[in-house]
Amino acid sequence: MVEYKWVALSNTTIGTLMASIDGTIVLISLPAIFRGISIDPLTSFEYLLWILFGYSLVTSTLLVSFGRISDMYGRVRMFNLGFAIFTVGSLLCAATPSTGDLGASELIVFRIVQGVGGAFLFSNSAAILTDAFPPRERGKALGINMTAAIAGSLVGLVLGGVLAIFDWRYIFLVSVPVGALGTVWSYWKLKDTGMIRKGQRLDVWGNLTFASGLTLLILGVTYALEPYGSSPMGWLDPWVIASLAAGLALLVAFPFVETKVPDPMFHMGLFRNRMFSAANLAGVLSSVGRGGVQIMLIILLQGIWLPLHGISYQNTPFWAGVYMIPMIAGFAIMGPVSGYLSDKYGARTFATVAMFITAGTFLALSFLPYDFNYASFALIIFVMGMAGGLFAAPNIASIMNAVPPEHRGAASGMRATLQNTGQTISLAIFFTIIIAGLSSGLPGALSSAMVSAGVPQLASAFSSISPTSALFSAFLGYNPMLSILAAPQLSGVVALIPKATYAYLVGQTFFPNAIAPAFVSALDLSFYIGAALSIAAALASLLRGYTYIHGETTVGASERKEAAQPAD
Repeated sequence: MVEYKWVALSNTTIGTLMASIDGTIVLISLPAIFRGISIDPLTSFEYLLWILFGYSLVTSTLLVSFGRISDMYGRVRMFNLGFAIFTVGSLLCAATPSTGDLGASELIVFRIVQGVGGAFLFSNSAAILTDAFPPRERGKALGINMTAAIAGSLVGLVLGGVLAIFDWRYIFLVSVPVGALGTVWSYWKLKDTGMIRKGQRLDVWGNLTFASGLTLLILGVTYALEPYGSSPMGWLDPWVIASLAAGLALLVAFPFVETKVPDPMFHMGLFRNRMFSAANLAGVLSSVGRGGVQIMLIILLQGIWLPLHGISYQNTPFWAGVYMIPMIAGFAIMGPVSGYLSDKYGARTFATVAMFITAGTFLALSFLPYDFNYASFALIIFVMGMAGGLFAAPNIASIMNAVPPEHRGAASGMRATLQNTGQTISLAIFFTIIIAGLSSGLPGALSSAMVSAGVPQLASAFSSISPTSALFSAFLGYNPMLSILAAPQLSGVVALIPKATYAYLVGQTFFPNAIAPAFVSALDLSFYIGAALSIAAALASLLRGYTYIHGETTVGASERKEAAQPAD
């Protein structure tokens, strides 16, 4: 008979893989989705943002609350519910009945339903594994689980490109049979083995404060990426400023609220444990540093490198996913290995070295020209993926080993919330840098390129071009020059352009060569920031101390130098 711990690992891994695939499968499939519901993505930027970020916003907001609820009512029970909700949400997305603005709104709501299910899955998988595995095997189990999570986010890129060729609804429908099977299997096989303290009450004020604060913060960051007035971004929008300020104020108030309630949703005393607090700090710094790099590299591939190498804009979303596979491979190889090694030798060395390696890969990427040799690029992102795998499992094992059994759900939720929020902030930072760089450099670069192409009469048309539109055109698999030259005000001028010149302007190489200097300059700055944050994460990782497992006496004289265990 198969030991229960392997049943728990296989079931939670399927749930994590399914939820993480769905988090990114939409990235590659957006052009097909918008065509399918008859929405122009270049004039519907708000819908674009919400379909992209609505899932992660809801998931991030609910993770800690759901983790705490799971501590009260059973982690397996809530995990099972998450499987069922996610499956229903996937079916609703695939069956979206309307088109146009209404269809986009329906799809956003259904994605939010998926996000609720995903929050139950993510907040409980690590806690269920921690309950099921003995301390000296947790790193290995969490490594396999985290490999599924990261690999799933990258597999989604490839799978989305394949399925979108046939029908956009398939990208959601593919999750339904997996979710149905997982739901039945989890209800049948999983059982609660963790400690549940009876008589606990729901912390209404803590939940409201935390959820409202995080929602306002992420909403402000999301809408800051939209144009505001004559500015290409909305950081100066009064609504955005108010949302960010209110969100930060509520999050600052959250720890004080938690000290005043009898059964807080999260025991702030856990942060008094050096292992727990240092590992979470390293995790959030890593997320902010690395969270935006995947989408930035995809934009680099889709907007510049792939068109320059003969791939049509229509096919760049799929091939961008294919060319990111080395990162998947690196993580898949190192994730389980690092978990096994951290069980034997502790987490600090592996997690710290991983972050220093990550900083080195960021710097290596900054030295690549925009028309790089793919072998060099593949090697760098493979090493970056290995570094991610080397960091993830030991760091999560540190967090989960440091907390009392009755708080594992909330601790797992807090860890995942910090990670997801860090990724959202990372996206905002990277996009802000890129859009700011393009705002100053793109119009002039395109105007100069027009003069060089022999059509100076078109140069003035690019003085007010939206860098956001240009960026997302390439990202979504559209040739931006076709959209720009199709503008009604340019029809008379475009009609006088020789056919050969027009073909060159809308061809594979004009736009990538024109946009590349401004884009790569801004991208390099984001790489430097990613390197700096990775070094900070490495230093934070050093602070965690030696191996510590709550409730156990550590072996070895040097390992008895641990920080005091947290108050229950």
